[in-house]
Amino acid sequence: MTSGYSRSPKLLKGALIEFSSRFIGPIPNIIIFQYNPETLSRSLQPWAPPPASDSSSAESGEGGSGGSTASSSGSSGTATAQPYDPGETFSLSLELDATDALETPENHPVAVLTGVADRIAALEMLLYPDKEGSDLLGAIGDVLSLTSEDDPEPRYSVPILLFVWGPGRIVPVRVTTFSVEEQAFSTALYPIRAKVSVGLTVLTPNHLKDHPDSISKEIAITSYDFTFAQKNVLSMANLANSVESILGMMPF
Repeated sequence: MTSGYSRSPKLLKGALIEFSSRFIGPIPNIIIFQYNPETLSRSLQPWAPPPASDSSSAESGEGGSGGSTASSSGSSGTATAQPYDPGETFSLSLELDATDALETPENHPVAVLTGVADRIAALEMLLYPDKEGSDLLGAIGDVLSLTSEDDPEPRYSVPILLFVWGPGRIVPVRVTTFSVEEQAFSTALYPIRAKVSVGLTVLTPNHLKDHPDSISKEIAITSYDFTFAQKNVLSMANLANSVESILGMMPF
């Protein structure tokens, strides 16, 4: 007799969550990965002081930042200075496939019409600036006489994204690289299989401090701090391994 209970653990799926005024209401745009990528590459780039403008300014302490001046003058007191968190990037490839959906066309009319083109379009829109929200703010400014005809063109911005990879990694990101390989097509030449390669750069609180959307900014910074706190806890947990390693080095 078999039961309906499965011993296989439920697999959490990764996702990108967009907070943008492109969408009506408080519901964010959630793009859940159809299949989790088999590999996830990431790198951390420590902060590096900018080079001094010239040697004379480095010696006199003029020009450039404090870090670059100290570095150029050879001061050992600031050799470990780092005012910001290290930069972090992710690289991953997403597999999109409408084959299973096409086996039951009555339940997946969108897949029948466009294959995976709708999913690709949702990912591509993450790279476009949110002009609707900026235009709304500009219209409000005009009513309040906060802008004039001499003001420059509005500066649009892309939406804040959250990269969700399980409960231990929820960080604000910006898409920095994007490429699509369409691998099979319907009779209407819509892709039914595709591979999307995405590069993400983590946004630190320093990047987000001047963001105009206070709600999205608060969510993003809270997510960053939450993930950093978990990382800190995990690093503290490694102390047990360190003690064990030290004991293993003992000659007795």
